[in-house]
Amino acid sequence: MFSRDRAERDFRIVAGLARALPNLIRSRPGQEFTVPDAIEAVARRSPNQVALAFESESVTYAELNRSANQVGRWAIAQGLNPGDVVALLMENRPEFVVIWLGLAKAGLVTALINTNLRGGPLAHSLKVSKARHLIVGESHATDWNEASLDSDLKLETWVSGGTSDSERDFDADRGRRSNAPLPASARAGRTSRDDLFYIYTSGTTGMPKAARFSHRRFLMTSSGSMTLGEYRPSDRVYITLPLYHTAGGVMALGGTLLAGATAILSRKFSASRFWEDCVRHDATVFQYIGELCRYLVNSPPHPDEKRHRLRLAIGNGLRPEVWPTFQERFCIPRILEFYGATEGNISMFNLSGKVGAVGRIPSWARRASGVHVLRFDVDAEDVVRGSEGFCTEADLGEPGELVGRLNETSRFEGYTDAAASEKKILRDVFKKGDAYFRTGDLLKVDDEGYFTFVDRVGDTFRWKGENVSTGEVAEVLSSCSGIEEANVYGVEVPGTDGRAGMASLVVDETFSPKALLDAIKPSLPAYARPLFLRLLSEIETTGTFKHRKVDSVREGFDPVKVADPLYLLDSQRGEYVVLNSDRHAQILSGELRL
Repeated sequence: MFSRDRAERDFRIVAGLARALPNLIRSRPGQEFTVPDAIEAVARRSPNQVALAFESESVTYAELNRSANQVGRWAIAQGLNPGDVVALLMENRPEFVVIWLGLAKAGLVTALINTNLRGGPLAHSLKVSKARHLIVGESHATDWNEASLDSDLKLETWVSGGTSDSERDFDADRGRRSNAPLPASARAGRTSRDDLFYIYTSGTTGMPKAARFSHRRFLMTSSGSMTLGEYRPSDRVYITLPLYHTAGGVMALGGTLLAGATAILSRKFSASRFWEDCVRHDATVFQYIGELCRYLVNSPPHPDEKRHRLRLAIGNGLRPEVWPTFQERFCIPRILEFYGATEGNISMFNLSGKVGAVGRIPSWARRASGVHVLRFDVDAEDVVRGSEGFCTEADLGEPGELVGRLNETSRFEGYTDAAASEKKILRDVFKKGDAYFRTGDLLKVDDEGYFTFVDRVGDTFRWKGENVSTGEVAEVLSSCSGIEEANVYGVEVPGTDGRAGMASLVVDETFSPKALLDAIKPSLPAYARPLFLRLLSEIETTGTFKHRKVDSVREGFDPVKVADPLYLLDSQRGEYVVLNSDRHAQILSGELRL
């Protein structure tokens, strides 16, 4: 049936593709075209348009470009050469964008450090980047100083947004530099395939890994969000997600900048302030993760929740039980759910707005696209291979691991660790010699080609919008006094997105829940600290001495099913408390919020 609305939308998407096409053509593999080239073109075209709005501050495209030129000259003055890495540890604010853009103008790579990290994980992330310089926001200088005391890491450290006795003042040094365009030689020879960022991900096991993110990947991802979100220069995109992640820093910010629109930056998400900010900054688009939407739905009514001018919410992880309530209560005209991963080679969008679907690829296009859902054995935590050694596709409606074919146009750029990169590649899938990227995600697909997210594979679960490595958490717990053995896994909690962390522990007589919490706070960000503890006399293992998790996950944190002592991390009291039947009932009813 003909739909005028659909026809108009299709026309706008085609128009958007036309806008994106020049950047995509110029950034073909091997071309000397990078992200600064694209943003400089916007600055020439719309110099007085506001690029970044932050609290009471605004930065035009011309100002963004000039300030970035100063950063590029700062980098050259430090003796840094194209391809060198500078680490950036900073909260959301305009300087974050100015810095990575300026470093890119000089041909450098920026390691975007997760601001939630502390102690060992923070030191590890900096070490694997091989950066010689660190630019740190003043509010995170203490985190770096504490991490550096416990490691042998030595970096030239610069503080932005404040002063420090032991580090140099980055803002003052940058301010002394010329804001004139850098000479063409500054990034001569840098191509679209070169690294722009390192973006950190927990992956499937261990410490955070640095995923390579090229200029071409940035331009393709940003062009996708700009086109499918139909971004226009008049749009004002509200970004509360961290800029060190792909969703906030590439999908949202990149799409906004390429469109010549305005990015409204927030230091962090606040449910109580969200609608007020949308109205005050006249936001038209915002980028979400599912947990953010759930927070808003569970918040009390706000006078501005229907007074906004939002036309689009774009993001991922919006659960089907939250989606309709969120859209109807807050009068959001359009929700654009997508699927993707920082290091992955698969992306898809749910253009029709079907509730619960992360995207759609028609059956006739799936084989050509190289996207497949493979039959998966959850207990063995691996794909199922037939008698000839090849994989088979999962049936319609059957959860399986999503994989994407690797070739010249659908690349996996990998991590800085070659061994870690190889673990994400599945070989000899349908025939000898082929190779596919392993997403580590279980999805299912229906007869119309709609994909639905089911869960993460193996030792990583998602909580509060962050991937949590069970191996990393278990390692921290096992080093604490009173703990002899730790088995970490994620459990489902009704009314929440993702899985909450739970740890089965074998402890001795010196164990103290209070001492445990005090010990893990410096090493684990809040989202990675176990919400539930289960004390055992021994932990069951498999024949290969791996901890069994299937039964523990199924039993969860229900005192009726679990005879062992259980504890709950009470966020309001800031301590572990005994988890009894009353508290369990309060969690299920939503009265006790996690």
